Amino acid sequence: MAITRWDPFREVATLQNRLNSLFQDYNRGEGSEDPITAAAFVPPVDIYEDDHKIVLKLEVPGLKQEDLDIQLENNTLTVRGERKFEKEEKEENFHRIERRYGSFYRAFTIPNTVNPDSIKADYDAGVLRIQLEKRAEAKPKQIKVQVGSTGTSKQVEGVSSKPAESKTAA
Repeated sequence: MAITRWDPFREVATLQNRLNSLFQDYNRGEGSEDPITAAAFVPPVDIYEDDHKIVLKLEVPGLKQEDLDIQLENNTLTVRGERKFEKEEKEENFHRIERRYGSFYRAFTIPNTVNPDSIKADYDAGVLRIQLEKRAEAKPKQIKVQVGSTGTSKQVEGVSSKPAESKTAA
């Protein structure tokens, strides 16, 4: 068993490093002196898909329509915005501030099946809804398949694609 010397200042230095890293996030703002507006937030998002579209729903309550910026470039959908802290003329004694203020940025990779000309966005009750329509060739199609030689047909749902090459044994 090795004997090690106890150094109380090493533990104080470790504690100081941990506290510095904890408060470092408040100093990473965009040059703003106000720590409330420097802290950014990430709005939660729900993404779902059906046969005809992909829908994104972002929760961004308290934002105005002009504070939102939505762009599609190179199959990347970006949503930017900023929730501003409204300072009033009189001094307020806040007991707690739990809502996040500042700017946010979300980026999503969009598949090639989306038609970039048919993107719609609406904002209602604090929820930003972005609807991405799929291209016509990406939507499922009904294909009639003949079963047997009796002439009866059966409906089979599938995605239309290039026919597979058939190989015959010689």
